[in-house]
Amino acid sequence: MLRSVILALGGVFLAQGVLNQSAFAQMPAGDPAEGRKKATMCRTCHGIEGLAKIPIAPNIGGEPASYISRQLIAFRAGARTHEMMSVVAKSLDDQTIADVAAWYAEQKASATLPAGKTDAQAPETCVACHGTEGIATMEDAPNLAGETVMYLDTQLKAFRGGKRTHEIMSDIAADLSDEDIRELAEWYSGIKLNIEKAK
Repeated sequence: MLRSVILALGGVFLAQGVLNQSAFAQMPAGDPAEGRKKATMCRTCHGIEGLAKIPIAPNIGGEPASYISRQLIAFRAGARTHEMMSVVAKSLDDQTIADVAAWYAEQKASATLPAGKTDAQAPETCVACHGTEGIATMEDAPNLAGETVMYLDTQLKAFRGGKRTHEIMSDIAADLSDEDIRELAEWYSGIKLNIEKAK
């Protein structure tokens, strides 16, 4: 039953991804080379290739440009809040967002399960959108491989408590106990994220 619900939600995600494309049709094309220069403002927390340097920041290398752009626009507009990112994003114009997103999207993300773990052990609640190895299968879902337990725990609790909202994640997180959240966070944090630098 749960698997069918999650697969159905996955279909909603896919449909929304298609619909959301029109919302970003007005965004300028991103230039990865320019984005590489502008990403110096991101490197302290996210790393220049998108491998996070601090435990409360997510890895962003290899995320789709549209996903990164959506998050930065949400921070800029106040639809998503964070003490650091809300301040940083306020000063970003559309071209800067497009360029930075293009740079990080140029990185190639892959993941490796730890020894002794198999795809069959992956949490059913998450795999339809985030994949068994934490590499997202849908454009509107982030990669989770290699994120810290602290980061994943914080985000899931933010969805559960309403501090962060999303049409799918808010409903999923609402039914998760602290123990469920810790289990999901430990699964994805235990996976090794590999970022192949853009040439």
